[in-house]
Amino acid sequence: MRLHEIEDFGGIDADEDALRGECFQNHGAYLDAIAHRRFLIVGRKGSGKTAIFRRIITERRDDYFSFGHTFEDYPWAHHDLQAQSGVPEERRYIPSWKYLILLSLGKILLNQDQGIPWDDQSMESLGRLESFIVDSYGTRDPDVSQIFTPGKELKLKGSIRFPLGGVSLEKVRMSDLPAHFQELNRRVGEHTINALHPDHDYYICFDQLDLGFNPSEPTYKDRLIGLILAARQLSREAKAAGKRFSVIVFLRDDIYDGVHFEDKNKVTENNVSRVEWNTDGSLTLRRLMERRFGEVLLGAGAKDWDGVFNEDRDMPGRQTKYAHICDRTFLRPRDMIKFSNEILAAHKNRGGSLDDKFDNEDVIAARDAYSDYLLRELDDEIAKQVPAYKEYLEVIKSIGRMQFTQGQFDSAWRKRPGLSGKASADGLQELFEFSVIGYLRSGGRGGGSNYIWRYQDARARFSHDADTFRVHAGFKESLDLTFGESKDGN
Repeated sequence: MRLHEIEDFGGIDADEDALRGECFQNHGAYLDAIAHRRFLIVGRKGSGKTAIFRRIITERRDDYFSFGHTFEDYPWAHHDLQAQSGVPEERRYIPSWKYLILLSLGKILLNQDQGIPWDDQSMESLGRLESFIVDSYGTRDPDVSQIFTPGKELKLKGSIRFPLGGVSLEKVRMSDLPAHFQELNRRVGEHTINALHPDHDYYICFDQLDLGFNPSEPTYKDRLIGLILAARQLSREAKAAGKRFSVIVFLRDDIYDGVHFEDKNKVTENNVSRVEWNTDGSLTLRRLMERRFGEVLLGAGAKDWDGVFNEDRDMPGRQTKYAHICDRTFLRPRDMIKFSNEILAAHKNRGGSLDDKFDNEDVIAARDAYSDYLLRELDDEIAKQVPAYKEYLEVIKSIGRMQFTQGQFDSAWRKRPGLSGKASADGLQELFEFSVIGYLRSGGRGGGSNYIWRYQDARARFSHDADTFRVHAGFKESLDLTFGESKDGN
């Protein structure tokens, strides 16, 4: 096929991307997850976390099993009733998460894995687990979104019995469950992990945890911390037992950066894998798009970037088209796919070219629509955490140029009545955190000067000593900025 004959290079949403399966690229975060090396996968929105999530939960093999939670319609009110009292707030949701994870794993063992029981011990444990689940929920395959339904009773009988005050309990009302979580999870966890086949891989995955995210709501953060710590504990227990089971949590990096708990640095160092992409090397947006070019144009394989883009002509500033496009993205697959789709639309509107390649005119014509998209993406990420961000953008628009000084920003800031009482330096820092702006750093280990961007380095921190700033190139058109002098001539 030729460029003018195709519709697009895929969708920007992993759930609606028709090419996700055929063009999936084995990112290091994906390899870490399936190898049970790291369980916490973080990255910017659109970086590819959901694509990895979907890959893990849709893989089908006789020795590979998975279950995925997305929580779009999850009854959080029922879950919140199970918060444990008398413990630090950041730990009060650990038991309820562990129970949910164990029940999810139990569903796999009872309904999917045909390789168990694999020995006498696993047979006994699987039998006890089945009796507990069937007696309590009436089925081997319960709806995990309803496991904390008020009024339900967990029936222990002879399967998962444990003593209380010298008397073995036969049932536990859901309203009393928080008082018994520790012992119940210990018994259920013991039998569940015993039943796992040592040569099989098991994954319970959690995605879309930012739905309903409110940074000012302590309950949300406590719930999230509880999941992270529960995933860590269960993954450790399985590893200690010689089983290949992981609880994989997918989380936006700005949300993860905003939660704080004991041992977070240990979790970050040992358990976090970041979904990041580069402009060169092995994990590049170029290779990602070449797979897509090949799929839609050739039907399989890959088609070189230079076979789609005319790189014989440089863009203004003597940039290659690849560099020009990458500079306007947050180095995310979503951005690259969107920009390429807009270039395709511009190319078709122009009537194409004799050699049927994208040229400078196509890239330039695509920038307006792409810039509007990037601004909408920003709104999705920043609006809840920085409600006044649109006022911040109006400050930048009033300056009118891509590069500005702290003094120019402060002067324009003071002219906005809606920002009175807030320091302009705080506004700069918040814009930096979401990569709307970068700051110029002079010198350093390598000498020379360069701009520091949060999206390029998750460890980068704002410098209050910085004086020169630059707006991300992707926002140039949507904010109506120029590379020349500011509107007031300064």
